[in-house]
Amino acid sequence: MLAFERPRPHSATSSRLEVKGGDMDITEVSRRTGLPASTLRYYEERGLIVSIGRRGLKRVFDSRVLERLSLVSLGVAAGFNLDEIARMFRPDGRPAIDRRLLAAKAKELDSTIRKLGALRDGLRHAAACPAPSHLECPTFRRLMAVASAEAGRKKSSRTRKSADKSGSGEKFT
Repeated sequence: MLAFERPRPHSATSSRLEVKGGDMDITEVSRRTGLPASTLRYYEERGLIVSIGRRGLKRVFDSRVLERLSLVSLGVAAGFNLDEIARMFRPDGRPAIDRRLLAAKAKELDSTIRKLGALRDGLRHAAACPAPSHLECPTFRRLMAVASAEAGRKKSSRTRKSADKSGSGEKFT
């Protein structure tokens, strides 16, 4: 259920997330979600989910944890990091999803899709190119130049982020 799927029509009479009998121990949550117990413990440590107690040595969760984990999985599939996902929940656990953040992520995904589409098309061309050598193909050379420029931008961005996190508060120009 946690793999990214298209939404199914809502049924007022039943829900795959509904649990009869209420609380579940970590083994049951793991079984129902497909997430290992170590991930569930890590999510709890990060504040994404909250156990309501213990049954012996096992953590126990309210049945609503399944819905929350589905939201976390959707966020991960969309490319949000765990800190961003954690901010999408109110202190009481109810979702508080910022629509502007969703729109920005959708825009980011559009850009990624365009880049990947261009890369795919370039690779298809290279695979079928009649040039004696890929390095003699102008299309392949453009693909290499774009990849090189993109790698340089990513390295530059990582370097700036590292400098910003250094704690000095200074920006180097």
